[in-house]
Amino acid sequence: MVVSIYARRYAQAIFRMAQESKEFNRWQSDLRKVDGLLRDQALVSMLLDSKLDWARKEKALSERLADGNPTLLKLVSLLAAKGRLAMVSEINEEYQRMLDQYRGVEGTETAEVVTAIPLEADYQLKLAQRITEIIGKPVVLKPQVDPAIIGGIIIRVGDKLIDGSVRTKLTALRKELGGVAK
Repeated sequence: MVVSIYARRYAQAIFRMAQESKEFNRWQSDLRKVDGLLRDQALVSMLLDSKLDWARKEKALSERLADGNPTLLKLVSLLAAKGRLAMVSEINEEYQRMLDQYRGVEGTETAEVVTAIPLEADYQLKLAQRITEIIGKPVVLKPQVDPAIIGGIIIRVGDKLIDGSVRTKLTALRKELGGVAK
């Protein structure tokens, strides 16, 4: 994915703050959380609604980001004011790349993870660790939400696919039962 200049600048600023405070993991977790929150179309619509006053928007954000870094709320506010909320995913990916480079992690793999509901940041970190153990390389998660899979999880790393979705299991069951009826 090509990261825009603006997303790179925001990620660099966040990375510098993380370096100064030695809170790399917290920022990583917080950025993932915001990225997940902004997949909620109702929240995004509210944040982009020019008829609502900012105090109401800020209250909704602060409730959802209560345990996050206080500077995070300011970042989201700034991005919303500039009409750049859609950039959060790019900022998150660029921050992750910078963090991997800082930690000397080379040869990382991207694991596309599809679930029916958004994954919490803590679970994402545990899942990334588990996938890393399985494939033997450091993994960066790229979570996606697709309610059509009904439940379970689909993981794609490179050319490998693990499909544990309920939709796939139901399809296989339908084929199996269809063969019995004949």
